[in-house]
Amino acid sequence: MWVMILGDLFFFGCYFLTYMVFRARSPELFAAGQRQLLLGVGVVNTVVLLTASLFAALAVLEIRRGAVRATRRLLLAAGGCGVLFAVLKGYEWQHAVAAGHTVADEFFSFYYVLTGVHLAHLLLGLLILGIVARRPAVSPIEQGALYWHMIDLLWIVIFAILYLMR
Repeated sequence: MWVMILGDLFFFGCYFLTYMVFRARSPELFAAGQRQLLLGVGVVNTVVLLTASLFAALAVLEIRRGAVRATRRLLLAAGGCGVLFAVLKGYEWQHAVAAGHTVADEFFSFYYVLTGVHLAHLLLGLLILGIVARRPAVSPIEQGALYWHMIDLLWIVIFAILYLMR
């Protein structure tokens, strides 16, 4: 799991660096694109993912205590938050596309790729949570939670550079 996580962090780190170089070359263009994003949806998505991470961390504590039912409920709650994140991201993409923002726009090409690759990781995280919830054991739950925390970490950076950094 650590190899996978470190590989993902390296991949995203390279993309974050590329984004920053392009942003430095066209700050006005990127600032204009950022103003088109739905900040409120980004904030809600951040809270939703952090809440999911809390549930995943609590699931680890519960499985260590041997509380299988509580562990499953917490993993289900984390997964529910992940699904809500995906729904909100779909709404946000629909809004951006309806406003005419496509990958032809430099800022939005970064936006769609960063958030799209992140969403793919989130969907994989949902699959992992589902698998480990079926047969709860300490090590798989810890690894699944670790992967989920990486998804949150990546989102915090994505949120900061896409929505907040002006």
